This record gives sequence, structure tokens and C-alpha cells, in this order.
Amino acid sequence: MEFLRPATWDEALAAKAEFPTALPISGGTDVMVEMNFDVHRPSAILDLNRITELRQWEITDGVVRLGASVPYARIINELSEPLPGLALAAHTVGSPQIRNRGGVGGNLGGASPAGDAHPALLAAGRDVFVEVASAARGTRLIAIDDFYVGVKRNSMEKDELILRVHIPVADGPQQFSKIGTRNAMVIAVCAFGFALHPKNGTVGTGIGSAAPTPRRAVAAEEFLQGVLAERGLWESGDLLGAEVIQQFGELVKAAASPIDDVRGTADYRRHSLAVMARRTLTWTWNDYSKQIRSAA
Repeated sequence: MEFLRPATWDEALAAKAEFPTALPISGGTDVMVEMNFDVHRPSAILDLNRITELRQWEITDGVVRLGASVPYARIINELSEPLPGLALAAHTVGSPQIRNRGGVGGNLGGASPAGDAHPALLAAGRDVFVEVASAARGTRLIAIDDFYVGVKRNSMEKDELILRVHIPVADGPQQFSKIGTRNAMVIAVCAFGFALHPKNGTVGTGIGSAAPTPRRAVAAEEFLQGVLAERGLWESGDLLGAEVIQQFGELVKAAASPIDDVRGTADYRRHSLAVMARRTLTWTWNDYSKQIRSAA
């Protein structure tokens, strides 16, 4: 097995071009587990730990440019205000040791439907982009909705690496909910991300671990957006009503296509998603209503 350890981003891209089957590693929280259990034996390992750009973040023009290897612990400590949904999801990732090593780039590269970052990234809006690069073709942005193409498959080319993720700064409340077989250090049975985007009058959803890929509940988004606009609720912050919350949960439930596995049944996942959708909608709308009343 080849071990490649570039010192710069350009060196990393050159190494990936020369060894396109090389497996990138930074935190190693997923990769090393698979290697230890002999699930994956790559021909080469591409160690990205010396690439400083991957561990940096900045906010430019209302967008967080999040380096692929910024650890979850730093997202929690440094970005909970601009990225509240992702910070909440980061709280649920593994143990403190895992949160100090793992980052969003690993979740995206692995593209597991159970990855905790995916629902939050989808809910953050359709202006979320994954920035990838290759030595031959340079840099390109992949919309988050186009990134996931199959079970543990993404739309990157073999010679590309993830540099950063572009995520709009939150302009409304966001939430994340996750069901597991225990309270901590657990792979999601299912997960749900939700966000209110009052500036453009939209809502965002993200379903995890209940379909072949992370996905939105599009019908649920369109339903709720219609209710909020037609009733003038963005301006008033008035109560949604039990029937709206119930219908939203049912539409989220219908958007999933889960399977039975060792962590839970398909029926349990659907039921859980409906409950989580109702709860996260209630929590975020309560927060939004308080903001409206305070502003008045």
C-alpha cells in the first residue's frame, strides 16, 4: 500500500491525479474503522493532514466557506451562530475524540445516507455547494442536491478532492433531530434537519438514514411554504395550527424510502421521521415567533 503525504493543496491534487484510486484521509474516523475491519483495502492512502486550507473557515458575503477538515468540535464552538443546524448535528457525532478529528468533508466523501452532516446541509438551503478540485480541470462547485447519487456514492470524479463547503449564514432558526439505538456514540436509525429561511420565504428539510441517499422532503417544503405565504405567517409569527404541523409530519414521512436493517425497521423509521418533523417544526416556529414579537 502506498502512503502519500503532500504538504500543500497543489501537491495533494497532483498526488490524486497520479493515484486516482488513493483514499483520502484526514480525521480517519470512518476510513480507519473500515480498514481495521478489512472492509476496505485501498491501493494507496492520501494523508491530507498537512493541508492548512482544509482546516480553515471564513465568512464572505453572507456565506460560510467551511474547510473540509474543520473538526466538528470547532463547528460547535466557533460556528453555532452562523450554522446552528450543522452545529446541532455536530453535537451528535460520536464521542469527543471523534468530534475533535472528524469533519464534514469525510461525511461528504463517504456519502453514507447515515452521515450526520447531510440533513443539516440539505436543510441549510439550495445555495449550499461542495467545492471540489482536480489538477487537470481546476475547481468546480457541486450543488448539494446534486452531490448524492447513490448509496455511499457522490458525483465527484476519481481525481477530485473536496476543498470546502459553501453554506449560507442562517437567517432564521434551524434544528436537527436524530434517533439512535442509544443516546450517544451511535449511527442514526434516522435523522431530520429543518430550517426556516425568512429572507426568501422558504423552508429547508433534510432526511438522513431513511433512503438510499440523503434527501429533501420536497412536498413537505412546498406545503409549508405555501401555508406560511398564504396566511401571512412570515410577517405575523402567529400559530401554525395542529393540522399544519400534522400534515407536515405526514409529508416528511411519505418522502422517505427506508429499509429494515439491524438498527430499525422501515415502519419505525417512517414513524420516527413524522415525529421528528413535527417537533423540529414546532421548536423552530416557536423560536421564530419570539423573534417576531421581540422585533415588534
